[in-house]
Amino acid sequence: MSVIDAYLDALWLEQGASDHTLAAYRRDLAAWQQQLERDDETLLTASPTRFSTWMEQRREQGYQLRSNARMLSSLRSFYRWARLYGHIDSDPLANVSLPKVRPSLPGTLEEDEVERLLLAPDVGTPLGVRDRTMLELLYACGLRVSELVGLTGDAVNLRQGVVRVRGKGDKDRLVPMGEEAAEWLAQYLKTARPALMQDPTRPALFPGRGDNSMTRQTFWHRIKAHAITAGISRPLSPHTLRHAFATHLLNHGANLRVVQLLLGHSDLSTTQIYTHVAQARLEQLHADHHPRG
Repeated sequence: MSVIDAYLDALWLEQGASDHTLAAYRRDLAAWQQQLERDDETLLTASPTRFSTWMEQRREQGYQLRSNARMLSSLRSFYRWARLYGHIDSDPLANVSLPKVRPSLPGTLEEDEVERLLLAPDVGTPLGVRDRTMLELLYACGLRVSELVGLTGDAVNLRQGVVRVRGKGDKDRLVPMGEEAAEWLAQYLKTARPALMQDPTRPALFPGRGDNSMTRQTFWHRIKAHAITAGISRPLSPHTLRHAFATHLLNHGANLRVVQLLLGHSDLSTTQIYTHVAQARLEQLHADHHPRG
């Protein structure tokens, strides 16, 4: 077993890293390994100077600061593990740093745009009721698209008005869904879901083909189609409604730590980016409406 495979196995066992995360780490480590092999070095004999030279080469090749910072983060994690388990005596990247990357502000929607998007599905059809319910839950709960499509029937509790969400690292959290989303979910469970499923006893809450859970890609296509219907022209991402959820909560005075818990962020600094979004919105409102803006 290679040292990369051993590290990725440890990452999966100890941290519950997803396949997507493991693939990203493997790409970063393979790229660094390829560079080292040109100088007859290995991952375990690399020097800080060699890494700094490579970062300079990447900058000259047009790689952005954010990409280099992510690469450094991946390799640091590997070398911390390698030192902890005795593969190396000292961490070659312990004192290597890059300039701090200013967090990019996530794209979001205004409240009236969210309302138009929620109203876009044709709720006269089972598919429309399903899509409306999914959009309502996505916005009301601040879910990741992967969390939404992965929901099972036993993850929702209409009596208590909560959803049990399985997030990153297989960590569960309970999120309130609100009255509007709960009403749509009740209607969906009563009428649309039985009509869409050949076997309603299957666990998927929102089925795609063959009564299996809908894929993220399928739902993303549905969002884009409904955005066109709603007349929303700004760029969207699968996380747009999640960003809107967080930003709108903060705009209306929610506590940052509460938003952190609802989003399932393990680190408060990840949530703090939304304070910048809210601040930017306030500054724009001031500029648009204050007589001396």
